[in-house]
Amino acid sequence: MKNRDLLLLSSSKVGNTPYLSHALQCIEQHLTQSSNIIFIPYAGIGMSYDEYTEKVNLALRPINKSVTGLHTFTDQKEAIKSADAIIVGGGNTFSLLKKLYESELIEGIKTAVNALGVKYIGWSAGANISGLSIKTTNDMPIEQPFSFEALALVNCQLNPHYSEYKPPGFNGETREQRLAEFMIVEPETLVIGLVEGSALQINGETYQYLTADNIDEPMYLFKGGIKRAVLTAPDNLDI
Repeated sequence: MKNRDLLLLSSSKVGNTPYLSHALQCIEQHLTQSSNIIFIPYAGIGMSYDEYTEKVNLALRPINKSVTGLHTFTDQKEAIKSADAIIVGGGNTFSLLKKLYESELIEGIKTAVNALGVKYIGWSAGANISGLSIKTTNDMPIEQPFSFEALALVNCQLNPHYSEYKPPGFNGETREQRLAEFMIVEPETLVIGLVEGSALQINGETYQYLTADNIDEPMYLFKGGIKRAVLTAPDNLDI
């Protein structure tokens, strides 16, 4: 994993800000030397893959970057192998992973990122699948993927859109309670909770916790029944 260059974003928006606007600066830095950028729109539900790809292209226009939808390639495996960067958008994590398995793209993406140095950006579902599995997604399981095992670009679980908020009178489980359940089942597995407007940038074995302007919330680490809130990535973080 020494070659990996990842930008894992919790969300595509912060509040009512324009799509991806809060993350454009770090996306631009991440894609400085990238021109052949592949976008994977397979998490998109309620819009066509073409519409989703165009939405991302409009958002990236201010930084003079454009993407090509993976769905437009006849040989998708070769498209992944030839890319400078791979971007995976948010939506439904189960649908995304199902499509990746059906298209036999899991191993190709892992090889591209870990061995070929292809840059990876994912937000929401796209960040979720970078982890060991999708067991800590927030999404409704509207489709059944071949397996819950994901790309394992990082040796941990991700929980994008993490929030400590509990509405008054709400009697369902909170995000924290759901992750506590996961820790009971898999006490040795680290879960990273990313609040909206935050990101984890990974270069090889170097980690940096990033937040958008006006976001001062920490990153949350869950493991073995213990929750920690940190404002910077710990020196001993090993994922």
